[in-house]
Amino acid sequence: MSHNNDQDTSPTPEYEVEIPSREALLEAIEARLKPTTFEEIIERFKLDDERQHIGLKRRLRAMERDGQLIYTKANAYGLPSRMNLIKGRIIGHRDGFGFCHPDDGGSDLFIPPSQMYSVLHGDRVLVQEQGSDSKGRREGRIVRVIEPRQGGIVGRFFIDHDLGIVVPDDSRLNQDILIPEDARNGARHGQIVVVDITRRPNRRTSPIGEVSEILGEHMAPGMEIEVAIREHDIPTEWSPATLKEIEKFGETVPQEAYADRVDLRDLPLVTIDGEDSRDFDDAVCAEPDGDGWRLWVAIADVSYYVRPNTSLDKDALERGNSVYFPNFVVPMLPEKLSNGLCSLNPDVDRLCMVAEMRISAKGKLRESKFYPAVMKSHARLTYNKVADIIDGDPKLRQDYEHVLNQVDHLHSLFKVLKAARQQRSAIEFETLETRFIFNAQRKIESIEPVRRNVAHTIIEECMIMANVATARLIEGHEEAGALFRVHEPPSAERLTNFRSFLAELGLTMKGSDDPSPADYAAVLAQVGERPDAELIQTMLLRSMQQAVYSPDNAGHFGLALEEYAHFTSPIRRYPDLILHRAIKALLKKQQGPNQALAGAWMYPTEQLDELGQHCSMTERRADDATRQVADWLKCEYMQDHVGEEFTGVIASVTNFGLFIRIDDLSIDGLVHVSNLDNDYYRYDNERHLLIGENSRRVYRLGDKVRVRVRSVNLDERKIDLTLLAAESPAGKDRMPGEENAGGADKAARKPRKKSSAKGKRGKSSSKSSSRNKGSSKK
Repeated sequence: MSHNNDQDTSPTPEYEVEIPSREALLEAIEARLKPTTFEEIIERFKLDDERQHIGLKRRLRAMERDGQLIYTKANAYGLPSRMNLIKGRIIGHRDGFGFCHPDDGGSDLFIPPSQMYSVLHGDRVLVQEQGSDSKGRREGRIVRVIEPRQGGIVGRFFIDHDLGIVVPDDSRLNQDILIPEDARNGARHGQIVVVDITRRPNRRTSPIGEVSEILGEHMAPGMEIEVAIREHDIPTEWSPATLKEIEKFGETVPQEAYADRVDLRDLPLVTIDGEDSRDFDDAVCAEPDGDGWRLWVAIADVSYYVRPNTSLDKDALERGNSVYFPNFVVPMLPEKLSNGLCSLNPDVDRLCMVAEMRISAKGKLRESKFYPAVMKSHARLTYNKVADIIDGDPKLRQDYEHVLNQVDHLHSLFKVLKAARQQRSAIEFETLETRFIFNAQRKIESIEPVRRNVAHTIIEECMIMANVATARLIEGHEEAGALFRVHEPPSAERLTNFRSFLAELGLTMKGSDDPSPADYAAVLAQVGERPDAELIQTMLLRSMQQAVYSPDNAGHFGLALEEYAHFTSPIRRYPDLILHRAIKALLKKQQGPNQALAGAWMYPTEQLDELGQHCSMTERRADDATRQVADWLKCEYMQDHVGEEFTGVIASVTNFGLFIRIDDLSIDGLVHVSNLDNDYYRYDNERHLLIGENSRRVYRLGDKVRVRVRSVNLDERKIDLTLLAAESPAGKDRMPGEENAGGADKAARKPRKKSSAKGKRGKSSSKSSSRNKGSSKK
């Protein structure tokens, strides 16, 4: 459409008269050297009808709300870009300041506390850059809120001198919400509630809200999950249309679905999952093939049941993935499918998509083919059982005699694949995971370390091979759009920080400014037996980029693979479902339509870009929510251990103190700088250490320590510790009060003040493996 003449107007049902399009208005305003008045716009487009004036005003206001235009003090419309204005989203901070993350992906702008009074975390705003603050950060001034944050706010309700107040659980929302008496809706003092904002904050008044939901008492079992679900906007309700749609599914595979499928029911496929898994989306089988191997990876054919653009599909897309909490799951698909008709349960017919691969004696993928099939799982095995079978447990080997050859074949193939993985220098982590053990009242009885065994890695290698084969298939057919699993190399800043951390421990990493996965793998090989090996692995992980979903293949740095896609978990990951549809579309193009390829779908490129961003977001959302629940539960557990002593390691050094990771529990607590021995401490950011000005005592990353639990604040997920003793990696004990020579060239004097009431929390970094079904399945 042309936008350069007066005829760029069109009748719009919304306004019932011809008015200029948004594009035409933007072009007209951009063509002028200064902001344009309403009268000048009318004259420019020759709008004589009064109804056109009304419609134009509405459109201009809508463009203001969307941040496309700014209405100036001179009563004229201008372009944000010409006024040095930036559109972005507010990220609050517990200490009162915030940041604006620009929509265009540029660097964040610092928003001082004085500017945060009139906005809330999550608002989309227009910000004007105001130069730099004292720390050299770009600073911004809030011009306008263009899109208020959506959804309710979770917090704890208090009554103080007859005044109702909700303190948000999310520390990034640092303004208390006032609740009028007639808006409490039965909430009692101390309860956890959800609040809707009815009047936004400004420089003079706090936000005002209404209680929309009462979640329950503060310490009620499961409350931490209820809070996380709402705080992270995780969908939990199925639409009425979806509930009606799933009524048509029975308990068994429909007769018509068998048509045109390869019959693999006699192939000894088995599932290998965690003890408490209920959704089995992958089964495996291997056998010798000449000088190499043949591997079948059969994946639940979710795409047959979940068709594109149905209500069920839309609900699954909104969720993006299943979310695994301790003893509770928010599934991507209704339970009738996820634990029933799609799940590869033993001894029942199930529909599947199969990747059949031939693998060389050196673990290289020779060729692969994909096809729809019907299968029957010959055994539901667990990781522990498989590991015990491999170790020679006589009873288990007898109980599972009918699949014994299969387990042995898989183990032999694994050795080949493992060697190939090491040959290409993929980065291998052996970090400690934990699981929560609950009693009958759903209170935490213990936190137990969980270590992976050989069965985890067997399945992991099989899944990686299937994902590589799938990615190569899509890479070779540009018309079959799907999402790759992309893991890019570390950024320059993260790389520099990691090298600095290693240097402090006397370690180095090769590769100059462009290290390879082999350089990272070499670091892990150096630290295998060190007592601080887990910390080093954690820091290595922090140095890496976050993996994302993208239609553009950029390879997988961590796995040292040129192409990688997620094919193996369509029950719990939407990108896998997209990939299954793309494979079916390719097969349909090659073979022609048939019943087995129902659900085939070709996604346009522009839609894949949006899907990649959305699925990456839902994955981060799930990670954040499960991490929050883990933090809560670990603090709840530590409440019963105040005063007790533990050993640990310094996991992080900051200018306000030391974060200590307690051994075996993966719980982080804070030794605040004010609780260290009487001295002034300088913080060396580059070398990750605190040094006493007078005592020259040094505390650095990796030091082994003994601590006592000082206090626990469950509301803030904060654990305070007292340092009893410290030992350097070299083995020299440093008891509080002893001198330890050391130096710090670049240092900052420790702050004199303690952290605020919404101060730094003790955050735990490990998720409970008991909730993360398939944690080893890549």
